[in-house]
Amino acid sequence: MLMFVDNVKITVRSGKGGDGAVSFRHEKYVPLGGPAGGDGGRGGDIILKANEGMNTLMDFRYKRIFKAEAGQNGQIKGMYGRKADPVYIVVPAGTSVYDEDTGRLIGDLVEHEQELIIAKGGSGGRGNIHFANSKNRAPEIAENGEPGQELHLRLELKLIADVGLVGFPSVGKSTLLSVATSAKPKIAAYHFTTLSPNLGMVKLDNGLDFVIADLPGLIEGASNGVGLGIQFLRHVERTRVILHLVDMDPENGRDPYEDYLSIRNELAKYDDNILKRPEVIVPTKLDVPGADERLKEFKSHLSDDADIFPISSIQHTGVKELMNHTSTVLENAEPIHFDVESEDETKEYNYESQADRLTIEKDKDDEHSFIVKGDEVERLLQRSNLDHQDGIMRFARMLKGMGVEDALIKAGAQSGDSVTILDFTFEFI
Repeated sequence: MLMFVDNVKITVRSGKGGDGAVSFRHEKYVPLGGPAGGDGGRGGDIILKANEGMNTLMDFRYKRIFKAEAGQNGQIKGMYGRKADPVYIVVPAGTSVYDEDTGRLIGDLVEHEQELIIAKGGSGGRGNIHFANSKNRAPEIAENGEPGQELHLRLELKLIADVGLVGFPSVGKSTLLSVATSAKPKIAAYHFTTLSPNLGMVKLDNGLDFVIADLPGLIEGASNGVGLGIQFLRHVERTRVILHLVDMDPENGRDPYEDYLSIRNELAKYDDNILKRPEVIVPTKLDVPGADERLKEFKSHLSDDADIFPISSIQHTGVKELMNHTSTVLENAEPIHFDVESEDETKEYNYESQADRLTIEKDKDDEHSFIVKGDEVERLLQRSNLDHQDGIMRFARMLKGMGVEDALIKAGAQSGDSVTILDFTFEFI
């Protein structure tokens, strides 16, 4: 039996960019060959790809960490390093992607084969071929590749179905689904039979078809976390037409109209846009003795323009007519647009104002030790190749240009004090 999973957490890590090379041409009869270190290749991206053939996130219960390869380092003779291949993660169509740390919606994958680059690979570092100038014709300067991104994600599956069946437990949703489609949901005479949503395809004689979802029974308070319904309310967001099933069995001890209002109240609390969608009210179990009288009383509480289609799934009475009517309602229903919040994450590196974004901390255990923090200065360190003297001098010049030197002096740093950026420590002069 396939287990339904609709909410998982994963970690993704894109690939680091390849390091630029420090190399020089050494060819016979080519005097002053000059720098010839090539650029590193870009690290691999992490890409999510939707597949409408999947209907569960079960696979992510067994694999939660996805890593892309690093780009190849730059080569001699000005040759570029190879770009790393992207890593594709296949998810069901209808998956929403959230940043687990911030809660921000990153993207919504609702169409088959839709792709979302979730973590870009680091760009490759430049080789020393880029740093030659009139003052330094043989620079031993190269950049390291940019680190990849690591994100903690929450994947939330919201089933994509044209029509959703809603109603209290045991009103006949699973039975209707089994009669109207080829789906075979588990059916029994007790509450909360359905522990996971079921999908089925309705095929009509006129050649039209649509996907219908049996959503697990809601109860009063579901939108606040009561019962099982809160786990599945999210799936109603995707449905364009609602079939609201109401039990007409006079022996169930419930009032049909109160049940109807209660379910609509829970839907409104979760998302009031759901109530703006077409709704077909489906009184069920008309084969039960006394159901006709109860139906008349139920109708008396509804408006004259209410769309009502009574059925008996056991006797198949009215089911075909209901499906044909639902198809017509669906054709006239407005499509659902999924808006994704986005943020402009482009960062502009303006070195003249970096001092305002620096943090200088004095080591608690050593008054002559300082710790420098800041996204830009840490990124500079990660990109700097400090294996050669030219690279060290360039790093020092750029730190000064960022305002790090002035900020350290202002914080009380003196010559001979140690300064730490990430895991790199040097002497302040």
